[in-house]
Amino acid sequence: MSGTLDTHVHDERLQDLFRDGVVAEDLPTVFPLLRGRGLLRAFSALFHGSEAQVLLRLLVLRTIGARSHATEWTPQEIRDNLAFVDTVKLETVVQRLKDHELLVYDAETQRYRVGPLGRKALAALAVMLEFENDDDDGLGYLTAQLAAGQAVGRVSVDELGHLLSRLTELKEDFDRAVLSGSEHRIRRAAERLDSVWTWVEKGTEVVAGITEKDELEPAAHRLAQAVGRAQSALLRQAGTFQRELNKIDQHRVHLGRTGLSSSDLVGWLRAQDIDALASFEDGQLLLPLPAPFIHDQIALDVAEFELLERERLAAEVTALPGAEEPPDAADLPMDEEDLRFLEDWSIELAAITEPRELSDTLIGDDYALSAYRLSLLGLLGDPESAALEGGTADLARLPLALEIEPLLIETDLPQIALVSAGRLRPRDAAKDTADA
Repeated sequence: MSGTLDTHVHDERLQDLFRDGVVAEDLPTVFPLLRGRGLLRAFSALFHGSEAQVLLRLLVLRTIGARSHATEWTPQEIRDNLAFVDTVKLETVVQRLKDHELLVYDAETQRYRVGPLGRKALAALAVMLEFENDDDDGLGYLTAQLAAGQAVGRVSVDELGHLLSRLTELKEDFDRAVLSGSEHRIRRAAERLDSVWTWVEKGTEVVAGITEKDELEPAAHRLAQAVGRAQSALLRQAGTFQRELNKIDQHRVHLGRTGLSSSDLVGWLRAQDIDALASFEDGQLLLPLPAPFIHDQIALDVAEFELLERERLAAEVTALPGAEEPPDAADLPMDEEDLRFLEDWSIELAAITEPRELSDTLIGDDYALSAYRLSLLGLLGDPESAALEGGTADLARLPLALEIEPLLIETDLPQIALVSAGRLRPRDAAKDTADA
């Protein structure tokens, strides 16, 4: 009667939380909670109250449930094993656990043992505490729960949904780290991915086994496929992190030849406390600025631009001139080429019948004429020049050969102190000399 009355009162209080006309049992999301009301009451009995009270209840329940070779406890055994707990407090906790069926008391043997509700609570608590040590992201716990259900053939849609939500949250956190462009956030996200990598791989195997079952509900099958896609996206995230880190390495600034980079400086600053960072500001915001911070050359460059270059650029006319008709080629002045020096000298050279010294051949009124004649001597006997038309071609066809020795001699040429030793010979005479 007491249990029925308590349920009725509980239902009325829950009903008071909803609007008029809404029945709690008709809500799909509320019904599973009502169905597991007994287990929820057990958890409420464990976790209601202050943190110290909760820890004491869990300590007592875990101590009694930890002995597997002898599961029944006498009251004296409980007091002996928990002698460090105040006796009155211990009796109160044991009675509370007994009232909520977490502990069961056998009046015939006068012993306590952990009830079915207590075993469920201990099992759930043991799994949570085990994964709390090295699974900050909760992915290991969720994957283990899903794997356990898959092993016994009971795949929970809720567990699949929780795992998918956690994977989606991780993917969003990783994407935000990449979009931030911060090396610190990307490296921290990469380390976080490494810490859950094993659970992602194991989750992939579990989901693959779940999707192979034909008797799986459509909703659970869709969730399992979505979980598989989310796990694949996380596995590809490692490559994304590496690409972004490579880009950051390309733009990293190195501090001279010290071997340090801007990343090392940022890491060092992050390791400082707030007081050390605040001390760096002392004396750095003085006005006016100290002299070492004023660069006169930079100031002069800026002043020159502002006072001269800017005005010059503003006054510069960059418009293109108007179009004009091109001049007629017939109207262009045509100057006749002055070849009298070449023609006169060609006549003089054509009259040579005996070898003549180079110094006598180059005689001119000034240095320019002598240099002009020396440059033309190289055309003698040139077949390409001889094949052309004009004065230079006539010069090239003259039957003369130029001989130059590696020796400088003094000369009486105007404005010329030294000239190479050499001579001009008629071509036949030059040939005879070579044969001799």
